[in-house]
Amino acid sequence: MPPTHHDGLVRFGLDAADEAVTAVSLDCDPVVPGPRAFRRVGTEWVLELPAPPLGRLEYRLAVTRGEQTEVGPDPANPRRVATAFGDRSVLELPGYAPPWWLDAPVVDGRLEPMAVAGETADDVPVTVWSPTSLGADEPAPMLLVHDGPEYDLLAEVTRYSGALVAAGTLPPHRVALAHPVLRDAWYSGSPRYLRTVAEAGLDRIAAAHPVRGPVVVVGASLGGLTALLLALAAAPRVGGVLAQSGSFFQVRHDDSESGFRYFGRISRAVQGVLDARHAEHPLVVGMTCGALEENAANNRDMAAALRRAGHDVRYREVADLHNYTAWRDALDPTLTEVLRTLWCSEGTAG
Repeated sequence: MPPTHHDGLVRFGLDAADEAVTAVSLDCDPVVPGPRAFRRVGTEWVLELPAPPLGRLEYRLAVTRGEQTEVGPDPANPRRVATAFGDRSVLELPGYAPPWWLDAPVVDGRLEPMAVAGETADDVPVTVWSPTSLGADEPAPMLLVHDGPEYDLLAEVTRYSGALVAAGTLPPHRVALAHPVLRDAWYSGSPRYLRTVAEAGLDRIAAAHPVRGPVVVVGASLGGLTALLLALAAAPRVGGVLAQSGSFFQVRHDDSESGFRYFGRISRAVQGVLDARHAEHPLVVGMTCGALEENAANNRDMAAALRRAGHDVRYREVADLHNYTAWRDALDPTLTEVLRTLWCSEGTAG
């Protein structure tokens, strides 16, 4: 039967009819407290753990038969979510609700591919979403999204834009979805990548799709780090940023990440931002992070440092973890506030 929630406990069950199964365990984010190993009770494999302080939990089951373990979605739970690492089962806990804009009317849009050449060995592919109501030569605000294809597929960022434009909350704008060809190398404080996008990239995009007002940059995890570094490098042309669960690695918080190839470059770039005491061009900064995430401590430090330097920072912790659904669910209100501050006058979307 699907997992249940009762009296502060979550109960998972798996039919024990397959006699070849010798062990079952829960595969989920390690920050979730509680046991992982199921026990056999009559005709079921059962696990009970304290309900985590989350709105939803993504998980898989690891099922062992002899010496072989297979990890996959829970066959008893029909609720699943696509992730960057394959499908996972989902348990929605009391109080969780998806964002309103998922079911709201949206404006029609079109997608146009292009590529940006600069200092990187490979061009940076970019797909630009525009409302069909915008003429090709009509200037409009621009949202630049790192990991753009996955943000659109898994966090539905262009649906978010289409719904908020349709609602009159945001003005018609374009969304530039940047493709991460060499993600770890590019999204780790790479000076060549940052210069390519901040200089030739923004020029090339604006030449094809005229920009009105300050650009806003979005990213999550390593993309969140990159969004902030790009915004700082390209200000005031870039006026705002949304960094979700940013990988703002510091030696004192992130020793577990020290084996990552680019850890040193990232931690040096992060320290440079943390040490800054004055912002020549203050940004409007939105930040979201799961309260239980391993990244929460370094995100709190970054939010505090950006405020000290004079940036306008809105930081929210959410009841979810490091995944695209969490980032989707947190777009509104945090990104909405950043965009309205920069793109709207006197509280209107005009």
